[in-house]
Amino acid sequence: MIENLEAKYYELNNFRFESGEILSSLRVEYCTLGTPIKDEEGHITNAIVYLHGWSGDYSSIKRLKDIIGPGKALDTNKYYLISPSALGSPKSAAPSNSSRGFEFPRYSVNDMVNFLYSFLKENFSIKHLKGVIGNSMGGFQALTWGVLYPDFMDFIIPLVSSYQSKGWNFAIFHYMNSLIEQDPDYNQGNYVKNPRITSAASQFMYLFGLSRDYYESQVSNQDIINSMAEMGQEGLLSDANDIYWRNKAAMAYNLKGELDKIKAKTMVIAINQDQYFPPEYDAIPLSREIKDSQLVIYDSPLGHVGSHEIVKIEKEIGDFLTQF
Repeated sequence: MIENLEAKYYELNNFRFESGEILSSLRVEYCTLGTPIKDEEGHITNAIVYLHGWSGDYSSIKRLKDIIGPGKALDTNKYYLISPSALGSPKSAAPSNSSRGFEFPRYSVNDMVNFLYSFLKENFSIKHLKGVIGNSMGGFQALTWGVLYPDFMDFIIPLVSSYQSKGWNFAIFHYMNSLIEQDPDYNQGNYVKNPRITSAASQFMYLFGLSRDYYESQVSNQDIINSMAEMGQEGLLSDANDIYWRNKAAMAYNLKGELDKIKAKTMVIAINQDQYFPPEYDAIPLSREIKDSQLVIYDSPLGHVGSHEIVKIEKEIGDFLTQF
């Protein structure tokens, strides 16, 4: 079932950005797993939303495939899973599929959350979620959801994520945008052909995706060359303005001082070898700031992308979800 996800589409009308700009029609790409359970008024009561990371889309829920299915932690006989492509992703509303290009509204993480909140209310008639699970930048959104709509969900699971963009991560986002700005073909966002600098930006992200130990002991120099070439080719498929605006949203993200607004029970999940979000800088202080939270940290040589090995903590996640 999860290997053959079907993309669906919904048109969201008259969406207002934090800037005050209104777009009359915005596309939302998404997929669903499981069977919805509805109350007497027709409202879905068993929905869990999965939010993908910086480079993902609706299909990124496959990261959790080992814990999704009947009898597993994310039991599809019990829960209805909704996995959307975020605002700014190429198959949902984004600069790349808008005639406005660089003039597409500069959006924030708050806008990304409000975009999906409106989508859930309109398309599914959802008044309350079981929970929100967010991976990496999806975790930014999950936590923001808990701050903006504290009574809308029972639980939040931010996975390999943080409560603010600063230091190392801020520098990465800023450097990627600097690369794009310095490419003459970018032309301040007014280009006809996508700048090739997106290839280098993608390769740069690859440097930090896996653990340092993995790079040193699990792959050869030739493997690294091959992988970076592959990432470079994938990067050419990414639109420069999409990357640029997404990074701007990430750089402005900061929930410091607001986490006490979260009412949902929270499980903060981190990976010891994560180069993007080392637990000591992100997950540990995050968990301390949320009133009703628990912290789970595990080891993975895959580092930040070690969420593919989340089955290692399926029992902990399953025990947490028995409350809901």
